[in-house]
Amino acid sequence: MSARRLAISQPDNFKLSASAKKQINNWVKKYPKDRQRSALIPALWIAQKDAGGWVPEAALREIGDMLGMAYIRVYEVVTFYTMFNLEPVGEHHIQLCGTTPCWLRGSDDLIEVLKRRIGPHGSVSEDGKLSWVEVECLGACANAPMAQISNPKDDMYYEDLTAESFEVLLDNLVAGKGVDAGPQNSRHTSEPEGGNIALTGEGPYHDQVAYLPNAPKKTKMSVHGGAPKTKRNSATKAPAKTTAAPKKAPSKKAAKPKVIYTDGPTDGAPDDLKKIKGIGPKFEKDLNNKGIYYFRQIGAWKAADIKMVEELIDSIPGRIKRDEWVKQGKHLAKQTGKKG
Repeated sequence: MSARRLAISQPDNFKLSASAKKQINNWVKKYPKDRQRSALIPALWIAQKDAGGWVPEAALREIGDMLGMAYIRVYEVVTFYTMFNLEPVGEHHIQLCGTTPCWLRGSDDLIEVLKRRIGPHGSVSEDGKLSWVEVECLGACANAPMAQISNPKDDMYYEDLTAESFEVLLDNLVAGKGVDAGPQNSRHTSEPEGGNIALTGEGPYHDQVAYLPNAPKKTKMSVHGGAPKTKRNSATKAPAKTTAAPKKAPSKKAAKPKVIYTDGPTDGAPDDLKKIKGIGPKFEKDLNNKGIYYFRQIGAWKAADIKMVEELIDSIPGRIKRDEWVKQGKHLAKQTGKKG
């Protein structure tokens, strides 16, 4: 890390506000009396907000006195952590991520916009509205390129930027217009553009409906559609209708098809059903409890048998067919010589 120094030009009579001191004292109270210096980093953060986005030397001395610390110790911390600005910044301080994901997605174009509008790295615009620095990863790689823009009130992420949308964003900030944080395109959070696309086609999970355990009663969610959509910035569309699984009519106890069931192991020791891909100890136990002990039984299943077995052992619909239990059962039955 390059050396960091306090600004040469310092305010003559800076003092922390009463509100800032109150906030710092609230942090100090969280620690034992001989551990008050533990509040140093939150104290510096509060001082930075209080001073308009940077930390003057006078603030370091005040904090040192409040925490009973030598000034040099406060100086060591504030110059180590780059989250603390040691020189005045603009009303809106832009920290632009230049790490690999953002670079691959066009952060160089955003840097050119900042150089043209504000000046070289670390500059403050002439009107004092904007300043910028390039920083390392800010943890929003899925929405690259992105920037964190801070002012005395908040620190917000602006994501999925392009040179064009970045220009508009900066214009609005300078004009004092509110700008919604988050993606600056059509995306909702980190969803793909256009909305969710995973598990929306035909398949074993297509028409399943799940229930959220902690949601209000009767709240449903589609397995492939994610959690119920909440209201977004714009007017929300009526939620799409989900196809509920057909209700099962109460059925009488069906007669056991001979092709599936036996009353017990009747042909020597039961086969090790776990040799069939997709059958683990739990499924094997469930199958045994239903009278299914041999590869030959599974190898003889028809479509109707498969459907019935899936209901009996609470298997995921389509799993037996997808993992080819019947084919495996026939093959293993031939190997063991128990063909039925």
